[in-house]
Amino acid sequence: MNRDTIYRLTAIFMITLLNLLPGPAAAEAPSGGQGLDTARIERLTGVKGKLDEKEGVFKVSQPRADLRVTAAGVKMTPPLGLTSWAAFMKAGGRTLVMGDMVLLEDQVNPVMSVALDNGLEITALHNHFFWDSPKVMFMHIGGTGDEEKLAAAVGEVFAKVEETRGGRGEVPFAAIDPAQTSLDPKKIEAVIGAKGELAGGVFKITLGRTTTMEGNTLGSTMGVNTWAAFAGSDEQAVVDGDFVMCEDELQPVLKALRCAAPASRS
Repeated sequence: MNRDTIYRLTAIFMITLLNLLPGPAAAEAPSGGQGLDTARIERLTGVKGKLDEKEGVFKVSQPRADLRVTAAGVKMTPPLGLTSWAAFMKAGGRTLVMGDMVLLEDQVNPVMSVALDNGLEITALHNHFFWDSPKVMFMHIGGTGDEEKLAAAVGEVFAKVEETRGGRGEVPFAAIDPAQTSLDPKKIEAVIGAKGELAGGVFKITLGRTTTMEGNTLGSTMGVNTWAAFAGSDEQAVVDGDFVMCEDELQPVLKALRCAAPASRS
């Protein structure tokens, strides 16, 4: 892992994931906009947009007016940063899309699955505010390719946001106390292929890597490591962890995590 730029991904899994297949999309005649078919993009995304003639970018936006969010007591409105959007532009013979989805916590997993299943990339997932209630997350999406397929994929994302709003997303729950852990560490070691340590009812496996920074080699003790911590029983367990990876590893790791089989709700 001899690269200056590394990425970290923290994850926790306790629930079963959802799958959504993309719907068919019919072609339409182009309607201006620096070579973009803006009418088709609006139809496939289900969201109205605006063309920036100077930059050659067509941007569709959907304010999250359904959210009732406060941050440090301040009533947050869409203009204060609660608007989902996706922007399209021509990049040579292909189309480029970038966007940012405003999500509550229960919407993150199902919306991420839909984006990945439909060929989009997740380029960031973070919060913008402190002291917000309920917690708001921002998921950045991106992709390059056929305009129609990209617009249809973005449309599936917007549709899943609509479908899961109002508390209809995924809310994980597991009644697990690490002090009562009874899982068998040997079974986990056999699956992962690495040894771990059991302490305080938590079984943890750490996999070190190395990278370079300003000419220096950094390793596991400096934080360049992937780890996973397990608690619970063989019947019901929770795992959380931190993945260190290179840029080209991020999307495959995200897809693998979303295809995992977490413990069921209880």
